[in-house]
Amino acid sequence: MTATATIRIGTRQSRLAMAQARIAADSVAPEFGPTALIPITTRGDAISARRPNAGWVEVDGQFTKELERALLDGRVDLVVHSFKDLPTEPVPGLVIGAVLERGDARDCLITADGGPLDDLPFGARIGTSSPRRAAQLAAARSDLIAIPVRGNVESRLARLQTGEFDGLMLAAAGLDRLGISVPDHARLGFDLVLPAPAQGALAVQVRARDETLRTRLAALEHRPTRIGVEAERALLRAIGGGCLAPLGALGVASDGSLHLRAAFESSDGTLHRAESTGADPAAVVADVAARILDA
Repeated sequence: MTATATIRIGTRQSRLAMAQARIAADSVAPEFGPTALIPITTRGDAISARRPNAGWVEVDGQFTKELERALLDGRVDLVVHSFKDLPTEPVPGLVIGAVLERGDARDCLITADGGPLDDLPFGARIGTSSPRRAAQLAAARSDLIAIPVRGNVESRLARLQTGEFDGLMLAAAGLDRLGISVPDHARLGFDLVLPAPAQGALAVQVRARDETLRTRLAALEHRPTRIGVEAERALLRAIGGGCLAPLGALGVASDGSLHLRAAFESSDGTLHRAESTGADPAAVVADVAARILDA
C-alpha cells in the first residue's frame, strides 16, 4: 500500500458508529492521507432491527465479528470499534493498532421531564438493557424499576418521549458524538455509576502483519486511555464476565500510576465496590479482582 492509497475504514452502519468512524478517520488522515468509510452490517445490528424491543440478550462479539472478518479478508484496511463492544480475548491475526483519547466515560440519566435523578417519582421506570447500570442505579434508588430496551440512541429517545419510560440510561460519549445536548445534572458521577469497561474509548483494529499501518497508527495512540481501559478489560476477564456482566470499572492512568475502581453485583443482588492504586497495572487489576471475588 502506498502512502497516497485511500485507507478503507470499516464501521457499523448506525449513525453513532459512523460518527465514531469519522472521528477516527479525521485522526488518521494526517498520517495516512485519503480515507473512505466502508459500512458493514453486523449480527447485532440485524438482531436489533428485527427485535427492537428485545430484552437483555448477551451475544459476545455480536457487534464486531463481521467487521473483523472484513479486515481479515482484506476488504478493509482498518476497523473502528467502540472498545467496550470487543470481546476481551484477542482475535488471531488482528491487533489494536491505536486507542484514541477517551470521551466522557460517564453514564447519563435522561428523564422525560428533564429533571435530575432525585426528582424522579417513586417507582419510576428506567429504560436500560444493562445489568451494570440497573444494579448501580438500584444501589442509589432501590425503588426504581429497570425496563429492558434495545435499539439505537434515537429510537430509545423516541420511546422516552412517548412516555414508555420515566428515564433512560445512555452513555455520555455516544450522546456527545451524536451532537445531542444533555443537561449537566444528567451526567451521573462515578461515585454513583461506574462505566462499562472501556466505555467511551475507540479502538482502531488492524491486521497484525501490516507493519507499516501499525507503525503509523502508533502515532495516534493515547497511552493513558490505553492503560486505563486495558486494566478495566483485564478486570472483566479476571472475574469471568462478558460484555453484559454487571461490572462497572474505571481505570485512570497518570504520573506512572494507575487507579482502578470497580463495582460488581453478585448473584444475590449485592453491589460490591473495590479500588486499588499502584505503579504495576497487572498488580492493581489482580488486587481489585481478588477483592471482588472474595466478596
